[in-house]
Amino acid sequence: MASPVVSSAHLAAGASPALSEVEYGMIVAGHAFQRWMVLCAAAAGAPGLSPTEVLILHTVHHRGRPKRQAEILLALAIEDTHIATYAIRKLEAAGLVATSRAGKEKLVAMTPAGEALCARYAAVRESLLARAVGGNGPPPAALSEVAALLRALSGFYEQAARAAATL
Repeated sequence: MASPVVSSAHLAAGASPALSEVEYGMIVAGHAFQRWMVLCAAAAGAPGLSPTEVLILHTVHHRGRPKRQAEILLALAIEDTHIATYAIRKLEAAGLVATSRAGKEKLVAMTPAGEALCARYAAVRESLLARAVGGNGPPPAALSEVAALLRALSGFYEQAARAAATL
């Protein structure tokens, strides 16, 4: 049997070597996904956006309604408000989103330029990624299972993080 593919053998030596394999897969996939988002945004006409900025842009565009900053933080599991605030300011300076106030809350809405960028991003994604995955990748049901597994694992990591914070 082949050895597990892990980033740190000392972590794989514990109770769950398979968990170390998953962690390495998440590391590699996470970096590939971030690189993809940045380069897809550049190909769509917005070079220089960070992965966080791309994620926030798509989150604001989701369902075609403005989002409270707190909703964005929750949806993307961003703990540091400053990271989102900086990203939103950069997106606003680029003319992709507009901000306003609803009482004490900041609202973030798409601009026509932001909507156009999201449409171009979707077209590039469809052309370069979705077709390739659809033709040669795992079937849709398997992708949905992986997504459910990743969401479940995120709960374990969140709980473990809370426990580690109290040590």
